[in-house]
Amino acid sequence: MTDPAAIRSVLACPKCHGALADVDEGRSLGCPNCRLKYPVRDGIPVMLDEEARSLTAEEVDALRK
Repeated sequence: MTDPAAIRSVLACPKCHGALADVDEGRSLGCPNCRLKYPVRDGIPVMLDEEARSLTAEEVDALRK
């Protein structure tokens, strides 16, 4: 069985190809460059543009630290 953390470590933002980080206690993956977050449903990241939501300013600041 594949480790979910290992899978997440190789994922990149579909828009800018930048690194992603956990947001919302692991329920989303966020890109601070694009200011978008992608949902994680049943442990599977949904990396579709139409599913992306905007990050709040606080979330962006937290990801950049």
